[in-house]
Amino acid sequence: MGKILLGIIIALLILILGGLGFATLGFFPTSANVEPPHWETHLAMSLVDASMERHAPRVTNPLMPNDDNLKDGMKLYTMNCAFCHGGLDRKPSTVANSFYPPPPNLVSDPPDDAEWHIFYTIRTGIRYTGMPAWDKTLNEQDMWKITMFLSHMDKLPPAVQEYWKTSFGAAPTESDEKKDDKEKHDHH
Repeated sequence: MGKILLGIIIALLILILGGLGFATLGFFPTSANVEPPHWETHLAMSLVDASMERHAPRVTNPLMPNDDNLKDGMKLYTMNCAFCHGGLDRKPSTVANSFYPPPPNLVSDPPDDAEWHIFYTIRTGIRYTGMPAWDKTLNEQDMWKITMFLSHMDKLPPAVQEYWKTSFGAAPTESDEKKDDKEKHDHH
């Protein structure tokens, strides 16, 4: 039994050292302009999720989701996040495909994470993804406003939806755009 256990330990050490050797000799591809293998994407995202679960404090947003805070969050998103994550006009970012992993389009595919998760991501960034830490650029209140906007994007009050529509020339939700198109078509 001892020989089998020793054999398993030696095999694991050889695999680990072989993998490290493979990487340190430069054989591991690092180009950001090619799609990585599925296993690499899965492994990387699993590691990010596990780290987030372990390190992110479960804090509650101290701000109320009122019209002013949501509008401020929308403005802050446009100034700080849209370049990578897509604009409120629903156009994708022109640089998104230059990143690995590409940043999600947060307007077309809003995050379904808890607010503490979104806030932690904004505040600390995510290493090796291009997502910077904003804690030295934005104050905590502004980070919470962006968090609030992203987490309430699918349930914005009418005044905030109207502000989005008039300021950015697009409806806050795709269903609103489809309704508007249908109404225009029905009136003709």
